[in-house]
Amino acid sequence: MIDLKLDNVSKKYRIWQEEATHHAGLLRKIRRRLGGGNEFWALRGIDLEVKSGETLGIIGHNGSGKSTILKLLSRITAPTEGEITIRGRLAALLEVASGFHPELTGRENIFLSGTIIGMRRREIHASLDSIMDFAEMRPFIDLPVKRYSSGMFVRLGFSIAAHTQPDILLLDEVLAVGDVSFQRKCMDHIEQLKRKGLTMVFISHDLAAVERLCDRAVLLEKGQIVQEGAPAVLAGQYLTRIDRSEELGEQRESTGPLGLRGLEFLDIDGRSTLQFRTGYALRARVEYDAMIALPAVRFRMLFKGIDGSAQCEFLTGDAEMPAAAAGRGAVEFCCEEIGLQPGIYHVDVLAENEAGAVMDVKRRWAVIHVASGRFTHGAFYSPHSWKLEAAQEAAQGAGEMPRANG
Repeated sequence: MIDLKLDNVSKKYRIWQEEATHHAGLLRKIRRRLGGGNEFWALRGIDLEVKSGETLGIIGHNGSGKSTILKLLSRITAPTEGEITIRGRLAALLEVASGFHPELTGRENIFLSGTIIGMRRREIHASLDSIMDFAEMRPFIDLPVKRYSSGMFVRLGFSIAAHTQPDILLLDEVLAVGDVSFQRKCMDHIEQLKRKGLTMVFISHDLAAVERLCDRAVLLEKGQIVQEGAPAVLAGQYLTRIDRSEELGEQRESTGPLGLRGLEFLDIDGRSTLQFRTGYALRARVEYDAMIALPAVRFRMLFKGIDGSAQCEFLTGDAEMPAAAAGRGAVEFCCEEIGLQPGIYHVDVLAENEAGAVMDVKRRWAVIHVASGRFTHGAFYSPHSWKLEAAQEAAQGAGEMPRANG
């Protein structure tokens, strides 16, 4: 059964050059009546279906049309062309705490915000204790929210929105609220709703979260669907379409004796890729230009999470530092079993001389996607091996046979 359907949906906006005049409001009304202005199609010819109980992920660069789809589904705006069919009650977790009044207490804002997002008063009463406990706000619930910290503010806002009871739920980057422990609680709550069979549409730049939560994904570009399929596959397509000049920032040219020129990631067969799996091989090739011959060069490759936290580093040891002849050269890193957990990682590369002085550095030079691979608990996977020793041999090595207690 289909819960959401977009049939040839398009959305057009008209853009006018604003004039700095006290008659701007009147001019805007006249223009709307007469037409004109530049046409901008935020969406063009979108055909999309979401089945009952399915979680659909929508990914794409800024300006690709993701938020426009949410506004159309939320009835904030109407499509210019096409038809949208919604079966069931729909709720949206778009901007948590957007309906809060600073002078009201947390308890009063629960009723106010809950009513704004479509909850009935009896539903709010029934969920009141759960909302306070989920947000961990019970001791402060009768204080005006203007006295709350920013973390308390968003925790209460998400908790209210998360206790709606819709048939269809829209999510827009709302899982990145509060501290790490609260984010984990949010993710667990969404997964619980998913197991209950709730239909969800999740829009995010967090590809790891999309892969974890979603059954299927679509990739938007310039207001059109360019690909549809498994989240892990589309994550790779998204990465290959990243515009480095905008997403990864400008890189300064090196003025030292050695400059970094190219970075390429390779799979086990030597093919260029940006997708890897936890516990499997990762290779990277760094190209450089040396202005003069150098006796030794140390290379560092640092992998950082989306939040900028350093996750791991590869570097050449003292015995591995290559000499660099003048001209173009390359060095290759190889890790037989990468320990990074599933997620998106930015890559920094540094080149240092033998004394440790930095000759060139490229910040956020690339972005890779690590998908699920070898199963492991904890924050990282570490290559290891086990040696099975016979019980009799173990006892001889210890000097006596082991005895069982009791």
